Amino acid sequence: MTPAPTPSVVVIGAGPRGTGFLERIAASAPELYDGLPLDIHLVDPHAPGGGRIWRTDQSPLLWMNSMAEDVTMYTDDSVPLAGPVREGPALHEWARAVREGRAHTSADPALRAEIAALTGQSFPSRRVQSAYLSWMYEQTVAALPPGTTVHEHRTRALRVSGPRGGRQRVWLEGRTEPLIADLVVFTIGHLDGEPDAEQVELQDFAQRHGLVHLPPDFTADSDLSALRAGEPVIVRGFGLAFVDLMVLLTEGRGGRYSGDADRDDGELVYHPSGREPVLHVGSRRGVPYHSKLGYGLDGERPPLPRFLGPEQIGALTGAAHPLDFRRDIRPLIDKELGYAHYHRLFTAHPERTRGGWSDFEKRYADAAPGSPELRGVAAEAVPDPADRLDLEALDRPLEGLRFSSSDALQDGLRDYIQADLARRHDPSHSADLAVFLGLLSVYGQLIRLGDLGDTGGEWHGFFSYLASGPPGPRLRQLLALSRAGVVRFLGAGTTVEADERNGIFRAGGAGVPGEHVEARALVEARLPDASPARTRSPLLRALYEEGAAAVSNGLVRVDPGDARLVESDGRPHPRRFALGPYTTARSSGAFTRPRTGGPAFRQNDAAARTVLTFLRDLSAPAPVGADAGPGADAGLGTDAELSA
Repeated sequence: MTPAPTPSVVVIGAGPRGTGFLERIAASAPELYDGLPLDIHLVDPHAPGGGRIWRTDQSPLLWMNSMAEDVTMYTDDSVPLAGPVREGPALHEWARAVREGRAHTSADPALRAEIAALTGQSFPSRRVQSAYLSWMYEQTVAALPPGTTVHEHRTRALRVSGPRGGRQRVWLEGRTEPLIADLVVFTIGHLDGEPDAEQVELQDFAQRHGLVHLPPDFTADSDLSALRAGEPVIVRGFGLAFVDLMVLLTEGRGGRYSGDADRDDGELVYHPSGREPVLHVGSRRGVPYHSKLGYGLDGERPPLPRFLGPEQIGALTGAAHPLDFRRDIRPLIDKELGYAHYHRLFTAHPERTRGGWSDFEKRYADAAPGSPELRGVAAEAVPDPADRLDLEALDRPLEGLRFSSSDALQDGLRDYIQADLARRHDPSHSADLAVFLGLLSVYGQLIRLGDLGDTGGEWHGFFSYLASGPPGPRLRQLLALSRAGVVRFLGAGTTVEADERNGIFRAGGAGVPGEHVEARALVEARLPDASPARTRSPLLRALYEEGAAAVSNGLVRVDPGDARLVESDGRPHPRRFALGPYTTARSSGAFTRPRTGGPAFRQNDAAARTVLTFLRDLSAPAPVGADAGPGADAGLGTDAELSA
């Protein structure tokens, strides 16, 4: 009699999300799967742990946008888990362990020197994070119980086939026979996308006229050699992709700074190498993402969630009508953020408020979200308008502003960035930190809704703009580059025109009507659109064609409970799971700040425990006369037949 095959799961994507899922398998296996054999296949063309985005072979000039003490891959008791907490070091603690010889790393000498110099307040390079993730992966594999074997496949998965009731086949690039698996877990990170109609037109225009057009891409992967020294380059996008571009085209081409970028009051001077282009940057907002906060929380944390928590999420998911994000969800978000802001203002800066917190809290709670009454409650209790939370003004700080000239715009933007830096490093504005904590709380709640209904990505963009901006030193570098004339600001409402007659790109902003800049190069500084219609991933394309459901904002629909992939008929697939930024349960990152609840960790835990329970039940011998149970192949034959 042919022995039954070893239960197996294929994990497609071995970066931080796949590694985090594997850690949860190791955590719950002793309880749910102890002593049983299991094959885990990891599929990724890049090294496990870091994956593509956090790989070691990238410029050491590229940083994380979080301090080392704010990065962990390990759970703690703030994460709502069904499985056990397995604590481990945050990034800076791991670096100290390496320094003291308590943790091993195979990093090269230059990278080891970076690790040795790391402190909790450092902004590490992505290469340092890659080493941490590699170590964490090795520790996780070592923690798997006996009988569990991990197989690494350094290639791409092309498609997955197989029925709902049977084993799955995972087809790999460069391999004629598929992997046969009981379950498949998709933990793919950020994806490439095909250009949309506008990008295709711009590329065609550039080719006709011998110009340079760089479409949306991961900046670390872009070929920037076509951007010539001294020539103007129009850059559309002012987020983190622009920061990477700025670094690679300045320091990456031999420029240097003098002064101390880490000092709050320090002013840097940029010394060009002569190889830099001149970057003319603009966007819808016209300003860079807000600086990372430069202080920690002391005193009482805002008691969150309050107005967007499990009760409200339950009411939303049970609503009889289709949810409209702006009507049904955004007012609750704004009220929650306001609650965090005013709680901090009353408890930490009471001299800037009128009355007591308990009275304010009651009146604030009674007022309807988004109502004039709610704004009136805040205005009455907080005399200075500068101390009130105005989310619209935060989102569009240049709205309606006009400048007499481009030079005046440069002065105005430098003043804005300098003021933002000062505020984000000043604890007297600690209500900003409370709003940041509110944003994290809101994000953790929204992923429970599955489809956020955020069709245009406006909420996700606002979250990134306010909570996921660059380190303060990067904005000080931006100011130095602006003073040196290497960066020029286009302002808000940036428009780009392809001038067919003159064969040139032209850009301008709303802040200086009638003034434009012309350039032979245009860079789209943003991530590609990897929605179903655009994704370059043959794996996801095949999933959509086979029936995986997508939603209006281009995300793959998953069950918000255990991350099972939802098919177009609305049924969760019993043998396929998906975790990551391309799903409706996307969280703010595969790793997180310690003690902030880690939504991604909770998702990993729920999926891992469902996987282990399914495989345990699959391995249990069926009673005589019983049917084949949850693992029945619904008419499929042996593995050899499946491979045909």
